Amino acid sequence: MADWNPDLYRRYEDERTRPARDLLARVPLGHAAQAVDLGCGPGNSTELLVQRFAGAQIAGIDNSEAMLESARRRLPEVRFDPGDIASWAPDATADAAPDLIYANAALQWVPDHETLIPRLFDALGPGGVLAIQMPDNRQEPTHRLMREVAAQAPWAASIGDADGVRTELLDIGGYYDLLAPQAAQIDVWRTTYQHPMPSPAAIVEWLRGTGLRPFVERLSGALRDGYLAEYERRVAQAYPPRTDGRLLLAFPRLFIVAQRKS
Repeated sequence: MADWNPDLYRRYEDERTRPARDLLARVPLGHAAQAVDLGCGPGNSTELLVQRFAGAQIAGIDNSEAMLESARRRLPEVRFDPGDIASWAPDATADAAPDLIYANAALQWVPDHETLIPRLFDALGPGGVLAIQMPDNRQEPTHRLMREVAAQAPWAASIGDADGVRTELLDIGGYYDLLAPQAAQIDVWRTTYQHPMPSPAAIVEWLRGTGLRPFVERLSGALRDGYLAEYERRVAQAYPPRTDGRLLLAFPRLFIVAQRKS
């Protein structure tokens, strides 16, 4: 997969950071000595950890060098390392296990949650917290339409099974059951944010920074332009203007906050 584009991602940074802030607000820790931001992106979520846990050793992990470079410019005092969440493990030379493993809008790109989530939870120190937020919008019109267009000629031959790169999430009960046997407490919830958007083109621009990437990166030239034009046409039909002329983009997100026993 081509590298991420930090500039494109940051165009809707306020909207992307809002669920990160909501996730952190539910973390039941008054203090953290060690915290890790998995899938840190350009550092917008890591900045929240820095503000919340003054004096903590905080590390950001991402598999995109472009994102890491952007994060390092934003937070030069924080350590940002390349890494794959699927195989990531805490630094064995650290004095203690992490008090917080925080993953905002990252784990939906990582497969095998039945194994991944318990492994991350086990990596925490006693009383540590695993905090996860994931977009849960595969069945929203935005994401159904990108798959429908991708399955049609002339784009299907080039795109193939791009939808396979996005993990199918478990339901809330499934995540609860994965963590409950070892957890002191678990908080799971689903929230649908409603984002007023100025136009269908703005919705497409937002998604080009995330969900559309596996589709459009496999196209070039006229094929890419044609795919995006057809997708935008269908988005315009699915999201009619409201009374103020703007479109209301529903964006469901799944949250998990689980604390280990002390």
